[in-house]
Amino acid sequence: MNIVLLDPRQTQSEIWTISAKRQLEHLQTHLDIQVGDTLKVGIREGKRYLTEIVEISEKSVQLKPLQEEAVPEKLPVTLIVALPRPKVLRRLIMDAVTMGVEKIILLHSYRVDKSYWQTPFLQQLDHYVELGLEQAGDTIAPEIVLYKRFKPFVEDVLPGLISTDCPAFVAHPYAEQPMPFALQHPCSIVIGPEGGFIPYEIDLLIKNGCQAVSLGNRILRTETAIPYILGRLFSAS
Repeated sequence: MNIVLLDPRQTQSEIWTISAKRQLEHLQTHLDIQVGDTLKVGIREGKRYLTEIVEISEKSVQLKPLQEEAVPEKLPVTLIVALPRPKVLRRLIMDAVTMGVEKIILLHSYRVDKSYWQTPFLQQLDHYVELGLEQAGDTIAPEIVLYKRFKPFVEDVLPGLISTDCPAFVAHPYAEQPMPFALQHPCSIVIGPEGGFIPYEIDLLIKNGCQAVSLGNRILRTETAIPYILGRLFSAS
């Protein structure tokens, strides 16, 4: 935890309060906080501050804000991912949020087990987002949208995300065109399930404006491919 996220309602007075059990346990166990220490605090969907601890009790930590700090910039990317296995979903969301993805779309495809849509992990996405924001020192959550039907999404929604200044790339190991790097503009990235998209799905994505691109001849896991692609596309030129 590199920042403590607070609900705006916890910051309405001159003295702010941390009362969430998880946050208190982390501060007391891992940081051994003391009165007078400074602490980085963010207001959810708002600004970020350096604060001073003015009081510590068993059930709360009291803070006063000292100065405003910059919130990390987002990556101008929409990440479109075939819904992964539940345990992978947790890591995927946290990592994507930590890396600054602006929007996340979870999508059904032929090789996505229908049972994945019933996982309780989908009801816990906000918690994973919060953990990712705390890791990155960010305060602004990405938009997360779920689409349970592949064809209607690709034909009706995806074309609206694509323009000359905002292309879409589908990672496909058998594509001839290599994945670009060091982009200077927004984009969308489409990543398939374990086992990849079936040929029909790749053809439909291309027909509706996606460019099929390759990361090389190694087949990567979803959770490995995402940080690799983001690092490649948005590294300094």
